[in-house]
Amino acid sequence: MKMKPSLKIYTLIFAMIVGFYSLMPTIVNADSTEKIQKIDQFVKEQKEISKIPGISVVIVEKGKTVYERGFGYADVNSKTPVTSDTLFELGSTSKAFTGLAILKLEKEGLLKRSDDVQKYLPWLKLKYNGEPQAITINQLLHHTSGIPSITISNIPKSNEGNALELTVKNLLDQPLNRQPGSSFEYATLNYDVLGLIIEKVSKQPFDMYIKQQILEPINMKDSFVGLHQVKSNEMASGYKIGFMREQNYTPPIYRGNVPAGYIISNTNDIAKWLKLQLGNSQIYSMDKRIIQESHIPDQSVEPFDKDTYYASGWGVMERDKKQYLFHAGENPTFTSYFIMQPDEQLGVAILSNMNSGFTTAIGQGVMNLWEGKTVNTIHSDNLQKLDKIVSLVCVIVVGFGMFLSILLLTTLSKIVKKQRIKVALNVKRTLVLFIHLISVAIIFALISKLPEILAGGSNWEFAKVWGPTSITVLFYSVIVSCVIYCLLGLVKIFTKKQNELKV
Repeated sequence: MKMKPSLKIYTLIFAMIVGFYSLMPTIVNADSTEKIQKIDQFVKEQKEISKIPGISVVIVEKGKTVYERGFGYADVNSKTPVTSDTLFELGSTSKAFTGLAILKLEKEGLLKRSDDVQKYLPWLKLKYNGEPQAITINQLLHHTSGIPSITISNIPKSNEGNALELTVKNLLDQPLNRQPGSSFEYATLNYDVLGLIIEKVSKQPFDMYIKQQILEPINMKDSFVGLHQVKSNEMASGYKIGFMREQNYTPPIYRGNVPAGYIISNTNDIAKWLKLQLGNSQIYSMDKRIIQESHIPDQSVEPFDKDTYYASGWGVMERDKKQYLFHAGENPTFTSYFIMQPDEQLGVAILSNMNSGFTTAIGQGVMNLWEGKTVNTIHSDNLQKLDKIVSLVCVIVVGFGMFLSILLLTTLSKIVKKQRIKVALNVKRTLVLFIHLISVAIIFALISKLPEILAGGSNWEFAKVWGPTSITVLFYSVIVSCVIYCLLGLVKIFTKKQNELKV
């Protein structure tokens, strides 16, 4: 019996379709394998260039974790490798948790984002140009409150339970630098104020509220709110750049800055967070509508970057006709970067245990590679550049200090050997002494004010905590060199050579 021509055609088409779909897993798998290889190579190269000791990477897509890998060390001395369980400080990617808590409390009817902050914190009376200002919760969420970014340099060191209120009260001495609601200026303390409002409204400490109402319901069981909550041996050691290599450093504790920067987490839990944000989490205890609302940017002010506005703890940007949600996090010894493309249900998170701009570059690069785009492998980091300059200056200052030390010791030796003798002050020597002391005073004044001059209101304490470790060495090297210079000058003025003619 002959097969009809039409039946042959249908059979052929069916066979082709079956064959195509049977090959699909192989094609997709090959494509994913190639992407993974490129990402592995890219992250390893960037880690080497950046000097970051340890990096943890996770990619989620359409509700699945499609890539999760650790690179380098959680602790360099013990050679403990980074894994998906390794805990990192998130830095400012913590802000989205605080923003979500505000929206949750609003949904429960406990506050409104349009409310004046003084409704919850009556004593927080801030001024612009000497005039009292009303600041709304929305303006805090979107960094349009007028609170200056430099206020981060005055966060008090504290691990006490009242540290958050102490931090916010520091703002009472700080005038606003713009009219609330007029324009964007990123200031980390906006989210500390939000944290204190959450405490007042929920009648719970901020850390307990976030742990119980945000983290636990979405099964982020290995994450913590503040270093004081951490009960795990998975915590990575933190590092800073210094003399062109990683340097272990333990910064002061800023418990009052927890709402803005101190969620502690790992890529296992961050994968759950990204899936929740992308709307494909299997956890239904969090209302999807408030998640979506937290992604709506404030477009009432100018964008803070090209086609980029700020939402509730997320930057929202348009690129290649696609919307991306992103945020970077930076603490003295840790950095993070999250980026998501909602249409593709794709999210990338990078956690690292060094303060480095490379973390953001790595996150952007990984996203590009997974999307099949080309990636820029040449990046620079301001802290790395600064460290190179400061390291060079350190060598010069230490060399000059050693030269002055030799001169001082030689002069003191001559005094002991009676080759130099004491001399009474006369008019000329008094004038020289006055000029010498004035010059020393000017040098010390310039040193003390240098961060304020160069960084607009900063201070040495902030520079030592946030800057490369070489800055601390430079600071003390300059101080010691100045003291030696001062002593050398005084010894020269109050003594003279034995055979010197009377001055």
